Formats: sequence, structure tokens, C-alpha cells
Amino acid sequence: QVHLVESGGGLVQAGGSLRPSCAASGSIFSINVMGWYRQAPGKRRELVARITSGGTTNYADSVKGRFTISRDNAKNTVYLQMNSLKPEDTAVYYCNAVIYGSEYWGQGTQVTVSS
Repeated sequence: QVHLVESGGGLVQAGGSLRPSCAASGSIFSINVMGWYRQAPGKRRELVARITSGGTTNYADSVKGRFTISRDNAKNTVYLQMNSLKPEDTAVYYCNAVIYGSEYWGQGTQVTVSS
């Protein structure tokens, strides 16, 4: 069993920063990909950023230059540094991990950006 636990969401004013993190625990020897997705009310869940075990990253166009994903493989933890936040970044952010072809999700953390 694998568990993903997110923390670090919250309420911030436009232009501010947040750094949510996600820690994986359980029967883990290697996590292939860790990432963040988000879902705003009435919208589909979308990829925000992801990072492979080797450090290759992908970002949604809407967050490029503002968000940075990083991971600590020894701690099975992924971070999302979010700068210059905009009201349109408001959503529930979900951690995602791909382990031996299986996909796991965290419970989500709310990020709210006020204008």
C-alpha cells in the first residue's frame, strides 16, 4: 500500500508564493514519476508539473516561469514552489505518483489566491 500526503496549501494574495509538499510512504523502492495536478471548480483535473526520478521536468504552459517542481528521492517527497500566484491558480492541488506502472493520488490540498 502506498500513501501520498500533501501539505502546504493555503490562502495567499495575488503575487504571493506557496510551497506545497507531498510525501510518499509505504512499500516503495522506486517512484518513477511524481507530479502535481490541479482541479478548479467546474473544470477538469489538469497537469501542473511532473518530475521523473532522473530529474526531467514537464510544466503546463500556464505555470512555466512561475512554478518549480523538485523532489528528494531519499525522502520520497516532491515539492512545488509556486511564485507570482494568480487568482486563476486557485484549485485543489493533487499529488500524483507512478510506481511500477501503478498510479497513486493524494487527498488534495486547497490553494486559494485572492485578488
